[in-house]
Amino acid sequence: MKHPTFVEGVGMALAASLAGSILFTLIPLPLLNMAALRLLISVTGFLYSIYLLGRSTERVGRVTTAGSWFLLATVCWFLNIPLSLYLVIHLGAVWITRSLYFYSSLLSALADLGLIGFGVSSGAWAFMHTGSLFLSIWCFFLTQALFVFIPRHTRNRTRHPAVKSEDRFERAHSNAQAALHRLSTIH
Repeated sequence: MKHPTFVEGVGMALAASLAGSILFTLIPLPLLNMAALRLLISVTGFLYSIYLLGRSTERVGRVTTAGSWFLLATVCWFLNIPLSLYLVIHLGAVWITRSLYFYSSLLSALADLGLIGFGVSSGAWAFMHTGSLFLSIWCFFLTQALFVFIPRHTRNRTRHPAVKSEDRFERAHSNAQAALHRLSTIH
């Protein structure tokens, strides 16, 4: 499976903006308050997390991650916490999902956290200047499409890379020989 691309992220931003705007307009009038925004945040965040899990090359823990995300969203819904904290918790869940499934270094995960903060700022700016929920969601997810440019891992540079690669080869070779020896002694 190939990694997500920026163009795919832009398409995701457009889909999330359209879906979020349509969902918000379809919510019945008695719910048009903070509950409607909470529902929009939960549904959009969950679908984005499912998208991330689907595009990740990691296979371990997907069901656990999705289940934990759903449990967290459900608990937050029933605790009736302030909307700003509700949003931060859902953004944190997205950040943790991306950090676990797309990065292997702390610096990359922190850069992703900064990207989420920038996305929230751009979405808030768009809403304050236009009053459009569509543009607010669009700006947030458009900035999130940039996560593909964050390095997946940082490499340690050594003075003698050939020595390090020989050590890796030697370890792999000895592991393979040990595995063959174990297989031959089973019969």
